[in-house]
Amino acid sequence: MIRLVAPLAALVLLCACSRHASAPAPASSADSAPAVSQPAPTAESAPAAPPASSGQSETEQARASQESAGADSDTHERSDASLERIASAGPAAELPGGKWKAGTNYDVLVPAQPTSVSPGKVEVMEVFWLACPHCYALEPNIKSWLKSKPAYVEFVRVPVIWQPVHRAHARLFYTLQALGRPDLVNKAFETIHQDVENRTAPLVGDSDDSTFRMQQQFAMQNGVSADDFAKAYNSFSVNNDLQRAEEITQRYHVEGVPFFAVNGKYTTDVAKAGGETKLMELLNDLAASEHRH
Repeated sequence: MIRLVAPLAALVLLCACSRHASAPAPASSADSAPAVSQPAPTAESAPAAPPASSGQSETEQARASQESAGADSDTHERSDASLERIASAGPAAELPGGKWKAGTNYDVLVPAQPTSVSPGKVEVMEVFWLACPHCYALEPNIKSWLKSKPAYVEFVRVPVIWQPVHRAHARLFYTLQALGRPDLVNKAFETIHQDVENRTAPLVGDSDDSTFRMQQQFAMQNGVSADDFAKAYNSFSVNNDLQRAEEITQRYHVEGVPFFAVNGKYTTDVAKAGGETKLMELLNDLAASEHRH
C-alpha cells in the first residue's frame, strides 16, 4: 500500500471528481501522476480555483469554485432522463422581485423529485464530497447559514457517488452518522483535506479491505470501538443509504459538487448563484418561496 499512497493522493488532487478518471497505478516516485482518460477541462478538474485576476468577475470566480465530473452520456441515459430533466422555467415560475432568474441562477426540475421531510418543512439538500476542496471551502458559509436559517428549512447532506473513491468516503460518512457521531464527520472532513494537502492517502486505501482498516483506525483514534465501527460499516442502513446516494447522484444529474437542490424542485450551485454569499441568499429565497405555497 505504501507504494500507492502518493499516486492515490495525486488522483484525489487531480482528477477524482471525473467519472473518466482511471485507477492509480503503483509508482515508485511520490511525484508520479495517475493516468487519466478523457479528463474534464482543466478549470473544472483542478482541486482549487486559481487566484482570481483583478479583472475577473465574481461570477467567473464562482464558476471556478466547483468540482465537476466528466460528461458521460451513457450514464445519463441509464439514469432515465425522461423521468427528470432540468428545464428553464418561464417568467411565471421565476421568483418575485426579479432578483434571481430561472435558467441562470437556478434550474427547475421537471418533474419535481420526492423529498423525505415532514409536512411544513422545506428540504435543502447539498450533494458533496468529503475530499472536494470547494465543498470544504464552502463549509464556513454552510455552518453560518445553519445558525440563521429559517426553522422550516431542513438541511440534508448526500455524498456524491461517481467512482470508488467517492463511494469509500460516502460509506465513511454514513457509518459515522449511523454511530451517532456527527462530530466525527466534521473531523473526517478536516482530516481528509489535511491528508490531501500532505499528499497522503485521504482515508482511502488501495483496496476495500485497506480502506476499511484505515477508516476504522480513524474512528478508534476518536473514541469509537473497532467492533462498533465494523457493525455500522457493514450494516443494512449504511448500504441502503449508499444506494440512495447513488440514485440521487444519477436522478439529479449531478455533474459537479457542491450541488444544491431545494425541495426537489430547484437546483443551483456556487457558480449559478454568483458566489458563496449569494448562494446562501438564493437558498433562503427558494426555500421561502416553497414555504409560502
